[in-house]
Amino acid sequence: MEKVEILRSRIKEVKSKQVEKGDMILSSLHLAQELFENSIPLEAAEAMAEELDVKIERIYEIATFYSMYSTKPRGKHLIRLCESLPCHVVEGPQIEQKLKDILKIDFGQTTKDGLFTLEQTSCLGICGVGPVMMIDGDAYGNLTVESIEGIIEKYRGDRK
Repeated sequence: MEKVEILRSRIKEVKSKQVEKGDMILSSLHLAQELFENSIPLEAAEAMAEELDVKIERIYEIATFYSMYSTKPRGKHLIRLCESLPCHVVEGPQIEQKLKDILKIDFGQTTKDGLFTLEQTSCLGICGVGPVMMIDGDAYGNLTVESIEGIIEKYRGDRK
């Protein structure tokens, strides 16, 4: 079954639960990102608009408002580095530079192998263990320049 058809099927499941329309859109955006490797392509947005009976502009309005969604392709793993003051004052700039050096990319870019996308984010809500970054759904606190490489290697697995 093609990805768009899988998305349509899953949206119908969400609709059958009589969820409020705004929640259905958010749920559908999550489903689309899961199916389409961390992004929401045009064909997914069109399917959502049709299945939810909303204008495609509404889908894009929500998809571009929240930083958790992306309409452009991203890497398999999304790295979000906290830029809030508590993280910034405790080696934040050094952590940022180390990530950029290891990945050989800047914020908003994806590694050539398509494995990582690096983004800045505002507070992740765990300031007591700053500096902090999140990779996919996993939070890492008390970061040091020395700990960054080991964390990244964990996600690279056997790939170099």
